[in-house]
Amino acid sequence: MHEIVEGPKPKHAQLREILRRLAEQDLAPGSPIPSERDLAERYGVSRITVRAAVGQLVAEGLLTRAKGRGTFTARRRYDLQLLLASFTSDMKARGLEPSTEVISSGQAAPGSKASLGLDADEYAYRVVRLRRADGAPLALEAGWYSPHLLPELDRCDLSGSLYELFAAKYGVQLDEARQTVWAETADADTAKALDVRKGSPLLVFRRVASAQGRPCEDVTSWYRGDLYQVTMQLDRTVPGPGPNSAKGGTR
Repeated sequence: MHEIVEGPKPKHAQLREILRRLAEQDLAPGSPIPSERDLAERYGVSRITVRAAVGQLVAEGLLTRAKGRGTFTARRRYDLQLLLASFTSDMKARGLEPSTEVISSGQAAPGSKASLGLDADEYAYRVVRLRRADGAPLALEAGWYSPHLLPELDRCDLSGSLYELFAAKYGVQLDEARQTVWAETADADTAKALDVRKGSPLLVFRRVASAQGRPCEDVTSWYRGDLYQVTMQLDRTVPGPGPNSAKGGTR
């Protein structure tokens, strides 16, 4: 067991490094750490010192506090790859078991018909789904889908990969997308679906995808901010002009 000693390095900084090693090397993601009282007794420091050390690691995202339950090591974050790939294939590639709950599906009038190239009196298919990995809710998605490319979509089994369904049933292979990313906080309904507190941070992706130049999908996805991060490779290339100068997706 590491000890805290008198010296130039503050005790809270020594304890912070001990707890960092504990969280990074010894405990699995989501594991509880010892209580404030136990840490104070074990290392011979005040509870104020413990609180300072733990607070710094919470601020770094290495630990998380759950009201009334204690402090835990943060769950592993998944990298959102900016590729036009399905959630199902992405989770399987990570060694996780994907599953999908279809919350609703049917025909409705989208607020913006332009993204799917629809006439004013046309409807689209609306599909709302909850995506899980190893049983844990990761993302809520609400999508609009073209009735021209995907007729009778609402009669299909929508609990698996939509991209695989599009290819197998309709011969539609999505090959291009424009994606916008922003952050927002969870409202009451989204928080309940994703099993997080209201106001929790979310990563939101809106993607409009097409197949051979024909618009097919306009979907918005809300990802849990405590479980996801986005990593991008940057260079000094100046993007070209036009609406399709930035592309990507994670469906």
